[in-house]
Amino acid sequence: MTKFLAVVKREYVQKVRTKLFVIMTVIGPILLLVFTVIPGLIMSIKTGGDTRIAVIDQTDGAKLFESVRESLMRRDRSNDQSAQSNVTNAVNSNSQERMKKAARSLTGNFLIEPVNLKERSLDDVRRELGGKVARDQLDGYLIIPADILTNTDSNPVYYGRNTSDPITREQIEKGISTAVRRQRLLAANIKEEAIDRLSKPVNLDVYPVNEKGEEGAKESGMAGFILVFIIAFLIYMTVLLYGQVILGAIVEEKETRIAEILFSSVTSLTLMLGKLIGVSLVALTQLGIWTLAFAAVSGFGILEAGGLGDVNTHLPLSFFVYFFLFFGLGYFVYATLYVLVGSMVTTTQEGGQVAMPIIFTLMAGLYLAFPVIRSPNSSFAIWVSMVPLFSPIVMLVRIVSQTPPLWQIALSLSIGALTVVLLLWLAARIYRVGMLMYGKKASIPEVWRWVKQT
Repeated sequence: MTKFLAVVKREYVQKVRTKLFVIMTVIGPILLLVFTVIPGLIMSIKTGGDTRIAVIDQTDGAKLFESVRESLMRRDRSNDQSAQSNVTNAVNSNSQERMKKAARSLTGNFLIEPVNLKERSLDDVRRELGGKVARDQLDGYLIIPADILTNTDSNPVYYGRNTSDPITREQIEKGISTAVRRQRLLAANIKEEAIDRLSKPVNLDVYPVNEKGEEGAKESGMAGFILVFIIAFLIYMTVLLYGQVILGAIVEEKETRIAEILFSSVTSLTLMLGKLIGVSLVALTQLGIWTLAFAAVSGFGILEAGGLGDVNTHLPLSFFVYFFLFFGLGYFVYATLYVLVGSMVTTTQEGGQVAMPIIFTLMAGLYLAFPVIRSPNSSFAIWVSMVPLFSPIVMLVRIVSQTPPLWQIALSLSIGALTVVLLLWLAARIYRVGMLMYGKKASIPEVWRWVKQT
């Protein structure tokens, strides 16, 4: 035990004292912010000024122009939500939706001017406007057909220099749809006040029902699901950041050729486990610092926003227990895979190439969570949640969606723990022989002979 602790201490202290550890610990949260929030903000920036659009309204009396102009120029009502809704939407939306919402929130995004035909033909006006677009006097022009209010198959037409911009196209399409729908309702003798009242969106209240048929308290339904993907992200980032560190620690003595000296005073199993635990403690230290920083920033943001309001998660205490259990299980399953790879290869560069399937397998677990969330008690979900490579993510999705029987959770944890033990045993047998093999690549038959050696 003393030798084991000495190896753990050496690995931990050596890596914590490095400049790279200190730098990454400090800038890690900043990089997370940069790569998750900043891209969406950058992509939502409208460069080059307002979008200049000319509108040819062919309806009787050009009755749609003002409605279209108002719809495009008006600040989206969804941007006037309370701070609580902003916090919830920021969490619930993916990066693409956040990008679109940020773009839609820009005011003064359009400059709209009417075009009167004045007994000119439509083709003549189109040629004139096309010339203005070519001379950069306009960004585009919109033609509203005369029968759009009575013919549901009639569509407006937009001609523009940049038709590949999906955000601008969506804004124009949404603005026209809003204006046309409103005018059609007004033509049906419905008052404007009634239109506003009838157009108010409906919010869905969610109440869980347990296995006894009892109704639970109202909840948002997303908080637990978000936590699941937080743990999936943590596993992914931890494996991505520290997988190569574990692999490098395993093959370190092989590259420096001091394994013979070390094996004279410590067993191969003790050395391998000491390196694994030491690097894992380094990862835990850095993740702990990042978690505290993230919690402090998030708590301050929530307080500044006035709290979470009516957001009610009702996550039981057992979920957080499962959270840490499956996080630990997922980390050690993939960490032992890196140990196994490190026991087979001769250099960290070679190990990085061999370890690529590990990352792909972890990503597969993320994708499998989506069909499982829809049918958490299906046969597919049950079997996938028992696979140790996928269970840290998939089983948590099942627990949040519709908690499975306790025996399934316990079985999943047991299978995962046994897998870690089996991989460690297998890696130890390979490590014992592979550490003394220099300049020879380990083929599958060769590795199998190492495993069978007593």
